[in-house]
Amino acid sequence: MWTASANKKRNNYLGGIILNIQLVKGTKDLYGSEVLLWQQLEKNIRKLCATFGIGEMRTPMFEFTELFARGVGETTDIVQKEMYTFTDDGNRSLTLRPEGTAGTVRAYIEHGMHNQPQPTKLYYISPTFRCENTQAGRQRQFHQFGVEMFGSYSPAQDAEAISVATTFLEQLGVKNVELRINSLGCTECRNRYNEKLKQFISSHLDSLCDTCKQRYLKNPLRVLDCKEQGCQNVIAQAPSVLECLDEECTAHFEKVQAILKEMGIAFTIDTKIVRGLDYYTRTVFEFVSDGLTVCGGGRYDKLVEECGGKPTGAVGFGMGMERLIMILQKQYGESELKNDTAIYIGAMGEKGLIQSQALTLQLRKQGIHAECDTVERSVKAQMKYANKINAHYSVIIGNTEIEQNQIELKNMKEGTKENIVLSDLIDVIKQRV
Repeated sequence: MWTASANKKRNNYLGGIILNIQLVKGTKDLYGSEVLLWQQLEKNIRKLCATFGIGEMRTPMFEFTELFARGVGETTDIVQKEMYTFTDDGNRSLTLRPEGTAGTVRAYIEHGMHNQPQPTKLYYISPTFRCENTQAGRQRQFHQFGVEMFGSYSPAQDAEAISVATTFLEQLGVKNVELRINSLGCTECRNRYNEKLKQFISSHLDSLCDTCKQRYLKNPLRVLDCKEQGCQNVIAQAPSVLECLDEECTAHFEKVQAILKEMGIAFTIDTKIVRGLDYYTRTVFEFVSDGLTVCGGGRYDKLVEECGGKPTGAVGFGMGMERLIMILQKQYGESELKNDTAIYIGAMGEKGLIQSQALTLQLRKQGIHAECDTVERSVKAQMKYANKINAHYSVIIGNTEIEQNQIELKNMKEGTKENIVLSDLIDVIKQRV
């Protein structure tokens, strides 16, 4: 006799191998009401970007590793610890996309988009991969809504990029959003600040974590990103990068602030924001809600040139979709989106089954969500199913209904019933949904 345990073992047994295949750590399946929420967010993104004149960009899921090493920065945690890198049959090093900007820059250069009227404004909604410790709102495969704007060095472009993220978060109704901005200045400003920061950190090395003790020589800005409490205590006393800005970079940052104020976008200046990527110059920013960073970005005026293109001003941001959904669920509860059905067409007998299939297809071709019985359930079971799929209307078709060309149309929401001509069913439903 097979016991329940033995049955389970038998079902998982194939070709001498016990199968116990589950999700890879740091990944997630999306289905049901949750995937409807994702679809709604993506719909909102596409509508928003159309309003701002931003076109969609779809890049491959993997690129040559050199692109990310050069673009993201060899001293970043992403390149040193978190990339999924592999060698293909041609002995070429390839990497799954760890962020969206570098690939978009590569595409901008490769397809000669600089020859188009500038600025070029692009967005993407794409899966991204980082081998990091999983935590709330952070997965090893996660999804980013990103915007990249090329072809302008003006602070007005910084403000426009920020306004896109601001508008999106406002439209979603995300609560307690705080925009924090800073400026890293140009390369010369950044170098001056790096030296000043090194001098400051050198006198506090004993208070830093082991990782930051290594970071401070190669890239001291990374120390400002550390979340260890000891490092945070040191960082709190660190000099401000704004003290190292030259006249031009100071004027740029002040104009960004002036435009944001005129737009009615509130912000605070946070001199500890440097972002986790090496390519940022001048303006950097983060949107925080309930203590979680939901969006981050900034200007990267050297990246296009470093990737082989012509000198090009650029600014953009990335927004983590999982993190955003987690915040929305925390603030509003779980999504109650349902994929409602316009009508369920039930059947009795063979003729009814055949007729219901044909009518359902005709309604679907008209763009109406219709369902019918394909399991050959009892009428009682069919009506239970109609309730479960939130059908607005239902009918049952059998031999009598076909012969008399009459059916009873039930409003499932109100519980009312009415007799209509069977051959008029499609027109009646089209008028009511």
